[in-house]
Amino acid sequence: MLVAMDGDLSIRDLTFPYVGLHNHVSGNYCRIGIWAGDQFAWLSDPRWQRSLRYEADTLITNSVFNNGDLAITLSISDCICHQQNILLRQFKITSTSSSPREVRLFLSHCFHIAETDIGDTAFFNPFVDSMVHYKRDNYFLISGSTSHEGIYEYTTGVFGFNGAEGTWRDAEDGNLSMNPVQQGSVDSTISFRATINPGETTTIRAWLCAGHTLAEVTHLHYKVINSGFDQLRQQTRSYWAAWSKNETISERLNQLPTRLVDLFRRSLLIIRTQIDNRGAIIAANDSDIMSTIRANYSYMWPRDGALVAASLDRLGYQDITRRFFEFCKQALPCDRAALMHKYSADGSWGASWHPWVVGNHNEVPFQQDSTALVIYALWQHFIMHNDLEYIEHLYDDFIVPASDFMVQYRDPDTSLPLPSYDLWEERRGVHAYTCGTVYGALFAASKFAALFNDDRSESYLASANELRKGIVTHLWSEEHKRFARRLVPTGEGKYEKDMIMDSAAYALFAFGALPPDHPKLVSSMDQTFERLQIQSTIGGTARYEQDYYFNISEDFGPVPGNPWIICTLWQAQYHIAKATELLHLEQPLSLLNWTADRAAESGILPEQVDPYTGQHLSVSPLTWSHAEFVSTCLQYLDKLDILHSSPVSV
Repeated sequence: MLVAMDGDLSIRDLTFPYVGLHNHVSGNYCRIGIWAGDQFAWLSDPRWQRSLRYEADTLITNSVFNNGDLAITLSISDCICHQQNILLRQFKITSTSSSPREVRLFLSHCFHIAETDIGDTAFFNPFVDSMVHYKRDNYFLISGSTSHEGIYEYTTGVFGFNGAEGTWRDAEDGNLSMNPVQQGSVDSTISFRATINPGETTTIRAWLCAGHTLAEVTHLHYKVINSGFDQLRQQTRSYWAAWSKNETISERLNQLPTRLVDLFRRSLLIIRTQIDNRGAIIAANDSDIMSTIRANYSYMWPRDGALVAASLDRLGYQDITRRFFEFCKQALPCDRAALMHKYSADGSWGASWHPWVVGNHNEVPFQQDSTALVIYALWQHFIMHNDLEYIEHLYDDFIVPASDFMVQYRDPDTSLPLPSYDLWEERRGVHAYTCGTVYGALFAASKFAALFNDDRSESYLASANELRKGIVTHLWSEEHKRFARRLVPTGEGKYEKDMIMDSAAYALFAFGALPPDHPKLVSSMDQTFERLQIQSTIGGTARYEQDYYFNISEDFGPVPGNPWIICTLWQAQYHIAKATELLHLEQPLSLLNWTADRAAESGILPEQVDPYTGQHLSVSPLTWSHAEFVSTCLQYLDKLDILHSSPVSV
């Protein structure tokens, strides 16, 4: 189970039984409210001052809301049990009033079970003092207690139908109407009460259990009661603290500023929240994106997943990455050894906007870089863990067919890959990014084949070298002194160069096709990153010139696009790669600090930010952003070690 909350701590996304599938809230609001002294306020009320954080090195939140008008300070700590589908919610209410008074806490839940509001049921179950929402094989039980009693009042009602706003409106007078059941498009609200003396604090504990039957969620409910709410929280705290304090890197991290170390560890934890236990590494789970496009990022893109896996493998999390590689193996089509655009967490195809008809011919749409990056990441996995037995069972069924396809799917005249879609999923052509990733994959394939004494090793290596030559010959523009973003097919095997500057050209060195000090690469990268620098107080690096996606400014001169976290970190990686002196690492360190400046108070990184305000845009968190931050830190530390150990010339 994954639960995502907004800045008001309303639950906006709840996915079960997979991380990323299905979203049973889908952007609706599961609100928190307080009634005190005949006044009521939801946490969305602007009178609340708020701080939203996590406990250090854990996935337990530490949020504080203060409301002077209500004379209330509310400390909220949420976590999901690391072994069960139980959301534990602890509310500590402190009264700053001058006299004793009764305070009531309201929890409102608005489910769209299985991503639709049709045919839901909400009912109060008096036998277990719980509110239950269900449809077919999805059940959600909500309960809790104070120091002396359980749920105080409850109600169910119609939501979003025939003008009904929902039972959360019923709460605003401090009382609930006690309607015990409703079906259709429904929501529910429960309340808890406590009398608090001036300056004292009372604790209310609540929990939400997810399961496939009423018996299952009831069992989880009794587990909280019998095992102890606090005991389950402590077990979860200890687990994540141990998981995040990675012994592989802990000592080396001390060479980084403390704020970067904190974000590094937080990034690992955020990444883990986006990974389903059956292998899918989800791009992002943030339903805010659905307000602009009626779709979301709750899919496994093989591209994102491979880059995340490569970062995790360096830190010893091979159990997670192996499940990802198994997922990709199962997803590889039998008739065409190239992974598709994206996948749901259960392995089914994700939604796509790529056409199956191009001009007057038919073709299966795909991104060549997606398959290539999985092969590349798998080689990084082997380098780190040296488990030949694990690789052997992937070799014949995944590595060979995918690599053979990449060898065959090339233009015989240029040796470059034939057209496919780019990493931004916007354009068809022969892309610099694709060329860089396919080189990395074919080189890795040659290494894999050599391990098994397979004659394909020479063929894969020859193809990689031909591809490298093709990059220098056909992507280079002598007129512009840089590589083209892509070659656009014009018919009859002809291409024209697309010279828009695109940060994705970084792939030409990142996966080994060209060394970082190659004169043509240096000329290309220096021009690209200079042009894509955001000329505002926010700074950062744009994706490409005149980027339209979530565009804020039409003044494309100083602001060629919004600053992207991953693209800014690619610039840092470029400077790290070509650094030959310690002085050269100052710029990438400043870009790592820039990234930390863009993180939310909680440590969450978005896809992109507003070039003038720094406000998060698109989805947040983006798993890829956190993975690139982790990867860039590791590359920085690697180069720091190399330069420290290099002989000093006198």
